[in-house]
Amino acid sequence: MTHGRHSDTHTPYLDGDRNWRDSASRYALLPLRVFLGVTFIYAGLDKLTDSAFMKDAGAGSVGDMMRAVRDSSAIPAMVDMALESPVGFGYAIAFGELAVGIGTLIGLLARLAALGGALISLSLWLTVSWASDPYYYGNDLAYLMAWLPLVLAGAPMFSVDAALRARRRQRTGGYR
Repeated sequence: MTHGRHSDTHTPYLDGDRNWRDSASRYALLPLRVFLGVTFIYAGLDKLTDSAFMKDAGAGSVGDMMRAVRDSSAIPAMVDMALESPVGFGYAIAFGELAVGIGTLIGLLARLAALGGALISLSLWLTVSWASDPYYYGNDLAYLMAWLPLVLAGAPMFSVDAALRARRRQRTGGYR
C-alpha cells in the first residue's frame, strides 16, 4: 500500500490543469453575484415603476413607510434626513439599487458596486427592518452579509472588470 499519493480513475480536470475543486472555487461567487445583481435591478425598477411608492404620503408611499419606522429604527436621525425629502430619498434608493445591480451583474467596478449594495442594505437594516423580532426575520441583515464576499473578492469571472484586467495584462506583457 502506497501512502501520500492519491490517484483517481476519473479525469479530475474541468478547466485546463485545475481540478474540479479549484474550478468550483473560481466560480463560487458567481451565483451570489447573479442573484444580488438581478434582485437589486428588480428592486430599483419596482420602486421606479410603482406610482404609489414615489410619493410623500399615501398608502404604499416611501414617506408613509419612513414615518412608520421612524420611532423603531436604530438611528431615527437617518430616517429624519430621509423625511426631509421622501421622494428624493426614494429616487436615490431606487437609482442606487439599479446602479448596484447593474454593476454587480456585469461586473463593472464590482467591488464598488458591492460596497454600495452593502451600504444600502446596512441603511435599510438600521432603519426599516431594525424592529424585526427576532432579528433574522428582517432580510436586510442577510443581504448585508451576502454583499461582503463580493466587496472582498469583486467579480473575478465573467465580468467587465476581469476583461479589463486581462486587456491590461496583455498590453503590459503579462505583468500586473
